[in-house]
Amino acid sequence: MSVDSIVYLATDKHSEPCLSVPPRGLRLIRRCANSDEIASPPDMMSADMQFPQPEPAFTRRDLLRRIGVGMGGVGLAGVLGDAGLLGTVARGDITPSAINPLAPRGPHFPAKAKRVIHFFLNGGPSHVDTFDPKPMLTQYDGKPLPAGPLRTERKTGAAFGSPFKFRQYGQSGLPISALFAKTAQHADDLCVIRSMKAEVPNHEPSLMLMNCGDAQMARPSMGAWITYGLGSENQNLPGFIAMCPGGYPIKETENWAAAFLPGTFQGTFIDSKHTAIDKLIANIRNDQVPLRKQRRQLDLLREINREHALERGGDPQLEARIQSFELAYRMQMEAADAFDPSGEPEHIRQMYGEHVQGRQTLIARRLLERGVRFIQLWHGAGQPWDNHDNIKGNHEKLCKEIDQPIAALLTDLKNRGMFEDTLVIIGGEFGRTPTVEVNDSGASKLGRDHNPYGFSVVLAGGGAKGGTAVGATDEFGFAAAENIVHVHDLHATILHLLGFDHEKFTYRYAGRDFRLTDVYGRVVREVVA
Repeated sequence: MSVDSIVYLATDKHSEPCLSVPPRGLRLIRRCANSDEIASPPDMMSADMQFPQPEPAFTRRDLLRRIGVGMGGVGLAGVLGDAGLLGTVARGDITPSAINPLAPRGPHFPAKAKRVIHFFLNGGPSHVDTFDPKPMLTQYDGKPLPAGPLRTERKTGAAFGSPFKFRQYGQSGLPISALFAKTAQHADDLCVIRSMKAEVPNHEPSLMLMNCGDAQMARPSMGAWITYGLGSENQNLPGFIAMCPGGYPIKETENWAAAFLPGTFQGTFIDSKHTAIDKLIANIRNDQVPLRKQRRQLDLLREINREHALERGGDPQLEARIQSFELAYRMQMEAADAFDPSGEPEHIRQMYGEHVQGRQTLIARRLLERGVRFIQLWHGAGQPWDNHDNIKGNHEKLCKEIDQPIAALLTDLKNRGMFEDTLVIIGGEFGRTPTVEVNDSGASKLGRDHNPYGFSVVLAGGGAKGGTAVGATDEFGFAAAENIVHVHDLHATILHLLGFDHEKFTYRYAGRDFRLTDVYGRVVREVVA
């Protein structure tokens, strides 16, 4: 360990404990909690300790001037940073304030949506059993498809008609399956994109494509991009939260990573299977040190870290660490209340459902109310929607868990005047095949294989055009056929609803201007109200 990184805890009979840091040149300095000077402490030196003579002492004001700003400037910068007035836009880029990177910022143009909640049905829900009815599939049930065997990852056999009934809902007559009968009560507010297209029939690359815009390379997640662009309306909570009951989904933290964006914008993971706040958010309370003393510790640590960073020309990882310290301190004041839905009226809790999906969705609404910018709700650890067998029983179980919370959220957002500027996204990384999956002997497993060639994603609120079905798959539901919407197009459209030109919303890294949509993507105008 270099001497620059050693921190000593010093005390004397006249002062409280204080931190002492030897800077370059092996000069030992001391900063006491109730002192306004930084000086050499000769009383700590033994005969065996040889140090060069210290330079003349200087005050903390001198220290602050030397790092470029006085006390008045710090105070002014804090006020301006909290107000979001220090952010700048250059070449279409959004440049967060260095003082407060999560301060709220405006997008490129007036937005329809201000916040996002993404229900991620990880594993891949079947579109032909939920939002994309296929009468021809029912007609050919149990028979070979006219075009012959499909190009699938696993072996599949005959056409597999949906075991679920579809009916039309609302004035729009949007057809939805019985699996989502409660969500269907909001049919006139739903925009179903039926012609989604990904790239490969594997979970890992498809998760990365849907969440991060690239199936191969590590890239910032959509939530990180949006939080980078808009900041957060609540400085006491993370701007981007990912909740998944029971543990991580496939690809774990890569799904909500910041990658080369500043680490401040990565998602904060919450295991929402827990109900006790101390388990839901680890270390949310500090019973050993009161808030006042924690604040003094963090102030000193921030000064030391700032000087350390300036000596090394700035370090994004160190800056992210500093911001995480500050956010953890502030979260103690608000997170315990935000993540505790027990104070909600009984009828609200019953509306969402007294189970893990209902509880995490209700918590998400409370977080949206408090200004959190992007929330991703995963259905569960691993890939629960990956139903290669018994799709009827498995999809019935999963939809029973999620249909009620989604419908409750849509109702609740409307009642609170938040629906129009909250974008709700419902979907997985891909869909499933219209043919039945079979085992090695050719016997039916009554399930469906992965299908990235055509599937559905549902949008609601936030400027999405309700009561609308956009695009279409072929008559059996295998591949997108009309108005094909690639995942890049979906991302471009989501950014548009949030007020961003996806081609100008960039971040300079490694000599290139990166963006969520890479070098692709178009805004799907039929989605925009």
